[in-house]
Formats: sequence, structure tokens, C-alpha cells
Amino acid sequence: MISLDLTNGLPEEELFEEANKLEVFLELIHKREQGFYKVIDDNETVEKINKFAKSAEGKFDNIVVCGIGGSALGTICLKQSLTHLFKSQSPSLHVLDNIDPVLIKELEDVIDYSKTLFIVITKSGETIETTSQYDYFSKKLKEKNLDLKSHLVVITSQQENPIREEAKKENLTIFDIPQNVGGRFSVLTAVGLLPAKLIGINIEKLLEGAKTMRDSFLSTKAEDNFPFQLAATQFLLSQKGKTINVIMPYSQKLIKFADWTAQLIAESTGKDGKGITPIKALGVTDQHSQLQLYADGPNDKLIIFIEVKDPHKTTFGQLMQIEKTATAESLIKKSRPNITILVNSVTEESLGQLFLLFEGATAFLGEFFQINAFDQPGVELSKKLTKEALLK
Repeated sequence: MISLDLTNGLPEEELFEEANKLEVFLELIHKREQGFYKVIDDNETVEKINKFAKSAEGKFDNIVVCGIGGSALGTICLKQSLTHLFKSQSPSLHVLDNIDPVLIKELEDVIDYSKTLFIVITKSGETIETTSQYDYFSKKLKEKNLDLKSHLVVITSQQENPIREEAKKENLTIFDIPQNVGGRFSVLTAVGLLPAKLIGINIEKLLEGAKTMRDSFLSTKAEDNFPFQLAATQFLLSQKGKTINVIMPYSQKLIKFADWTAQLIAESTGKDGKGITPIKALGVTDQHSQLQLYADGPNDKLIIFIEVKDPHKTTFGQLMQIEKTATAESLIKKSRPNITILVNSVTEESLGQLFLLFEGATAFLGEFFQINAFDQPGVELSKKLTKEALLK
């Protein structure tokens, strides 16, 4: 189990003054009927993923995920965190989380369409960037006389939508995203689990870790509820002017986890003139680039360190731990609050725990801020205006 060290954040008595809100907030979250903490029991989807992965063994050199935002960031995080940082792997995983034409062209420079599986992910079925990628790659596959159903998979909402209708027409394999799970909370659905399984990640262990943290999230005892403790710290410090959270893992493996948390926090809390602004940083790298601002700039930040113990007790690991401790101490001397999430090692289990820790904390933040953490009206307006411009 991962643990929290909140010593350098808020006085303990101030933090636990909020404990009387815990049961009320849990009840409110239940009433929102969000499924992010329930999908980890979806054994049927896990079985379907395992069956598909077995049938795909040895057929593909490349897996290409077409998705953006919550349809991409979790998968990028899973690859960075749970596969070798330098070894090439087979199949290779590529995530197209943009429509930059250079990105598309240079992907095509390195893939053989006949040995590539495309996974198209859009919950709404109408995400214009992703549907454009689907149109492009399905056309390319047809031009090369390749069977679409052998090279294309769709992950989308259970409700009828344009991409689902197209997938049915082409007889493609479809994996469902539960309707009550938003994109940024969907990493533990087929959205993240299918690509993870295809590159050899143990998704059962990932889900077991998530279940461990879910037990904490559902606890009505504040001392046992880590997501509540994290959210209370974030919220109370935001009320003291610390409206920026710097997510700073001391682990190269977890830098993309900081990317994932950035969307989760920003898109969930940024409403009605309220919210927390997330920034990603990497220890020790950003001690030499961003730390000056955090130490001597505006005192408007909470630094959230993620510290990973070095099981091999190497010299570099010891040095990294010393530098993290010194950085935290230096910030406290400057009256800059910081907290630490302690992780024994980066494994499927610990990453599953981290996902649920931040998802649960974000759900609690919605109740603290008295907003709906699960919608994104600002994003929807941008999408609407984009579609209107395309129709002109």
C-alpha cells in the first residue's frame, strides 16, 4: 500500500477538522452515480480483453492508439511506467494524441500497415480529431486491400453514436466505455486496459492495486481514507492562496503519471471561477529548472512529491532520495507547503493505487468546491465552436 506524508502540508488538527464532511461527501459522490471506482470489478471486459489479446499474439509489430485527452494520457502513462524505458518492444505502442500532420507522416514512416493494429478511442463517438484519424487510417487500410476488422478496433460509449455505427457496419470489434465513466476517469476501463494488455502489462495486478485504494476511498474513517486526506489538503491550501499544485515524481517512470493527473485535476476542478491549476515537474531534473520559482517566486503552490524507494539500494537511488528530502526541507524553510506520496516501487499494483488515489481525491475536491467534478462545459463549448466552423 502506498502511503502519504502530510507533515509539511497542514497542521494535522486543521486537516482532520474536515473529517465531519467525509461521510456526507461520500454520499454525494454515490448520488452522482459515477462508475470510476466500480469498473475495476468488470470481469467480463477483462475476459474479453484477454481473449482478444490471445488472438492477436504474433500478428502485429505495431499498436497505434488514436485518441486524445482521457483516451490517450492513461495509456501513455501505462507504457512509460510499466515498460522498459529504453528497450524496444514488440509490438511497439504508438499513441496519436494529436492531429499534427508531421506526427501522422512520421508514424507512417515506421509502420507496416499489414502488421499494425489501430485502436480508435472516443467515448462520444464524435471527437473530431479521433474520427478524422479513423477516416484516414480506414481509407489507407482499404487502399492496401487489408481487412478492416483485422486491423481496426473501436472503444466507445455503450450508447449509439457515429463511430459505433461505423464500427458495426464494418463488423469491427467494439469495446465499451461505461456511460457513467468520463474520459479522464477511464484509464481502468478498456481505454487503458486493452493497449496495456497488448504490450504485456498485467492488467489483473493493475486492477488489484486499484481495488486496494478503493477500500481506502470508501472508508468513513478519515485516518484511513487517503483520497480524502489528499483532497482536504489540496482544498484547504487552495483557500490559503495555494491554487497551484506541482505534481513532482522523483521517478522517470512516473513523469507521464504527472501528465495524466494534470488533465484529471484541471478538467475536473476548473469551473465557476474555482479550481486548482496543475503543473508537472520531475525530480531531480526540475530542481535545476523550476525550483527557483517554487522557492522564491509567488507563494501560491502546493508541491506534491511522489517518492519511490530504491529497492536495490544503489548510489543513484540514495542520492535521489537525499535530494528529494533536501528539496522538501528547503521549501519548508521558505514556508512553501509540500507533501509526499510514498511508493515502494513502480509496479502494476502501485500504479493502480495511484490512479484511484487521485481519481478519488478529485471526486472529493468536487464536493469541497461545490462543483460537478465529472463534467467539462468549457471543453464542450470549444468542441461546439469547432464543429460550427467546419460547417461554414
